[in-house]
Amino acid sequence: MAGVVRAIGLMSGTSLDGVDVALIETDGERIAAFGPVGYRAYSEAERDLLRAALAAGATLTDRWVRPGVLKEAEDFVTTAHAEAVESFLAENNIARGSIDIVGFHGQTVIHRPERRLTVQIGDGPALAQRLALPVAYDFRAADVAVGGQGAPLVPVFHQALAKQLEHPHPIAVLNVGGVANVTWVDGGDPIACDTGPGNALIDDFMRARTGSPLDRDGDQAARGKVDEGFVTRVLDHPFFDAPCPKSLDRNAFAFASIGLPDFSVADGAATLSALTAASVARVVPLLPAPPKAWIVCGGGARNPTLMKMLAARLSSATVETADAVGWLSQSIEAQAFAYLAVRTLNDLPITFPKTTGINRPMAGGVVVRP
Repeated sequence: MAGVVRAIGLMSGTSLDGVDVALIETDGERIAAFGPVGYRAYSEAERDLLRAALAAGATLTDRWVRPGVLKEAEDFVTTAHAEAVESFLAENNIARGSIDIVGFHGQTVIHRPERRLTVQIGDGPALAQRLALPVAYDFRAADVAVGGQGAPLVPVFHQALAKQLEHPHPIAVLNVGGVANVTWVDGGDPIACDTGPGNALIDDFMRARTGSPLDRDGDQAARGKVDEGFVTRVLDHPFFDAPCPKSLDRNAFAFASIGLPDFSVADGAATLSALTAASVARVVPLLPAPPKAWIVCGGGARNPTLMKMLAARLSSATVETADAVGWLSQSIEAQAFAYLAVRTLNDLPITFPKTTGINRPMAGGVVVRP
C-alpha cells in the first residue's frame, strides 16, 4: 500500500473519563494495520476542572478567547495529552521518529453549529513543540464555519472499518459516548448524525446521586423500572424528528431542561438508559433504509443493560459490540483521529454533505509542525 504512514490518534470525549491513545498505519483511505492502544485516566480533580471548563464554555461567543478557568483547563488538556503520548511511546517501545503525525481532538467545551461556534480546548502548536512531532488539530471549525454541523467526524473512519466486515448491509455503526452518533454505511459517502444523549445523562445522574462516575455494567439500570412516559415526553423534542445530519452539544438535554423527576437511583439509571436506546431507535425511520446490522462502540458497549435495551428496540436487526466483530471498541475514536490526521495531511475530505450538511465534501483540520 503506497503512501502508508504511522499516526497516533488522541481522544478525550464528552464522558470526561480520560485520554484514549491509538496507533494505526494508513494512507488515509485504507487501513493497513492497527497498532497498540493506550489510556491516560483523569483523576476526579481533573474531571472537576473539565466540568468547570464545560460550564464556562457554555458562555463563549468567541472561539479564540479562554477566560478564567478555560485557560487553566486548556493548559491541562494539552499537558495530559502530551503525557499520554509520551507514556504510550515508552510503554510500547515505539521510536518517536517512527511517528509521522498525531491527531489531537482536544476537549469540546461548546458546540453550537447553529451559531457557527465550536470550541475544542487544547493547544495544538504547544503539543507539537512538546512532542517534537507534527500535530493535526481543530478538526471541526472549517466545517462549522461554512454552516455545517461539525459533527460527527468519525463516519469516514466507520465506513473504512465497515468495508472490512462480511455483515449484510446496510451496517450502522453506533458510537455511544457522552452523546451518541450513528454512521449508516451501504456504499457511497457515509450518512451520519447524532442520535441523542449517550452516556452523559446516565453518568451525570449517577455522579449526582451516588458519587460514582457511571452505572458500572448497567447494574443499577438492570434493577430499575423504566418510566416510559418520561422517555416519550423527552422524545417529543423537535431534535428527534429533524432529518440527518444533525448534532448535539453534550448539555443539550441537561436535567433542568428535560424536567428529570425525583427517581430512585435504579429507576433513574433504567429510565435514562432507556432514553438513550429509544433515541437510537428513533433515528431508524430517518435513514435511507433500516440497518441490518448494528455495531456498538464507545462506553455504551461496556454496559450490558444498555446493550439489551438496544437489542430490544432494534429487534429487526442484529446488535453486537465492536469487540465482538474484532474491533477495539474503546479505542475506535482515538483510531479515528489518527485516520483523520492522515486525511488532513493528505488534504482528503473528512466531512460530507450527508454527515454534517455541507454542500460538498470538505477537508478540515490544521497541521502544525514543531
